[in-house]
Amino acid sequence: MDPERLDQLVEALLFVAEGPIRAADLGKVLGVEEAEALAALLRLQVACANRGIRVQHERGRFQFVSAPEAAPYVEALLGLDLSTKLSVAALETLAIIAYRQPITRAEVSAIRGVDSDGVVRTLVARGLIGELGRLEQAGRPILYGTTDEFLQYFGLDDVTRLPALNGTEAARDTSGSDAGKAG
Repeated sequence: MDPERLDQLVEALLFVAEGPIRAADLGKVLGVEEAEALAALLRLQVACANRGIRVQHERGRFQFVSAPEAAPYVEALLGLDLSTKLSVAALETLAIIAYRQPITRAEVSAIRGVDSDGVVRTLVARGLIGELGRLEQAGRPILYGTTDEFLQYFGLDDVTRLPALNGTEAARDTSGSDAGKAG
């Protein structure tokens, strides 16, 4: 398929998709290889980098989101209150999960030095973190990671845009492919 036509179709499908979509799924619909669909998505992401809409990419899924700098105006138009602040404990827990995902609740509590069950439940309820899988050990504890809502809340295209820790690149697995191992 002609790359220009492919770009147009990918943009249209991304626009009407009900949620994040994988390049492989777009490729199937369009009758092209996944690599071609992915290339079109990446071209669209670059084209939208300085526009009112952006292409968000997380764990191999893509979706349109409004630009972070437009948030106050989107809130006003839709009558939303997105300014609800997170507590210090929630921000601390969220940072641990974002940089160490996938991670269990017990591992978060061990790092924080306090019980984090309530904070983790709150973050799940707000949609900022979610289940990525289960750890292959006794009890099969839930592995948590960030969600698309997390990216939207913080105005990120993907978790690789998180600031580096201590001036170095943070080691993090964001593929979700290691759901059977602890981070």
